[in-house]
Amino acid sequence: MRRSLASQFPDLFLSITVPKDEELVATPYRHGGKTEAERFFLAGMVQAMRRLALDSHPACPVTIYYAFKQSENRGADGRASTGWETFLQAVADVGFAITGTWPVRTELTGSLKKTIAALASSIVLVCRKRSTSSSGAREITRREFQDALADELPEALRKLRTANIAPVDLAQAAIGPGMAIFTRHAAVLLPDGKPVKVREALRLINQALDEALEGDFDGDTRWAVAWFESHGFEAAEFGVAEVLAKAKNISIDGLAKAGVLDSTGGQVRLLRPSELPEDWDPDENGRPTTWEKTHHLLKVYAESGEIGAAKLLDRLGVTDDAVRDLAYSAYLICERKKWSNAAFGYNALVQSWPEIARQARLKPWLAESAQFELGEDSNAD
Repeated sequence: MRRSLASQFPDLFLSITVPKDEELVATPYRHGGKTEAERFFLAGMVQAMRRLALDSHPACPVTIYYAFKQSENRGADGRASTGWETFLQAVADVGFAITGTWPVRTELTGSLKKTIAALASSIVLVCRKRSTSSSGAREITRREFQDALADELPEALRKLRTANIAPVDLAQAAIGPGMAIFTRHAAVLLPDGKPVKVREALRLINQALDEALEGDFDGDTRWAVAWFESHGFEAAEFGVAEVLAKAKNISIDGLAKAGVLDSTGGQVRLLRPSELPEDWDPDENGRPTTWEKTHHLLKVYAESGEIGAAKLLDRLGVTDDAVRDLAYSAYLICERKKWSNAAFGYNALVQSWPEIARQARLKPWLAESAQFELGEDSNAD
């Protein structure tokens, strides 16, 4: 490039090597420490986003590909922060309204640099310039932000589930609709008048996501979800379980009789799918809870695949998405708790849900049974 362009851009080619001082990388040894390097990176990113916002056309969305690698760091105030939050804050600060966040698996799972963990996915942010004339650009309170999340996020989740987005991607995809509400306003204000930061907005979005997914669960299932989040499938004291049960207005004895949990020796624990009885009959159970349906489906799916799960789904007569919603909720809990083994089953069930539901509607095993009986009659003749 020097040979062909030095005469046209002499200032760019004054140095022998490519200039590194202004390279937008948080390298501690170039800036006198980790904190200074992160500050340099953030300032440069804000400047880059500001130029992008100024030069973008309002008729077209801007898509930003963010190479996402979640890592927790401690800031000067002792609070955990992530590069993702920092990046979102920079995008919001320059006047962009985020309208979507989509996980895209475009990265290799291996790395040429063996000492560095390779990225698993990228995140595509879809942005537009924030409107300065519409009512959406006004300031709102945190309470109004939470109300807007409660109103709009369930419908957004319904569309995501209809597209059968994987549980592993749901939390990241749900940030899009939530951040759309957050960034379309000039500011979201705390009671003391200070603006809500992206970190707090993400916490409120995740909270609204959990509430939206649990919206149609029965009382027993709500108890099981709360217990699962605290203890997983491990045992804990009966007294703790009883306090939670009273708060949910349910009975521990009833859950034990339904085969949801084991309550012996002053200890309570949820039964793992592999521990559930082989001869479980939903018709004799009276009215199985969503927790029971989901985990018996998990067991059958692990043992007999999609056809086996479809047969059970047909017997359950499930007509809503409560089972799939519970699988989503349980997966998100496993992800937060880093329970990878349990998370795998929930993710697999949701991924196979469209085919399981299709087979439950078509009932191909009935046709196979009829053909078998016809073949037996022919042999008899």
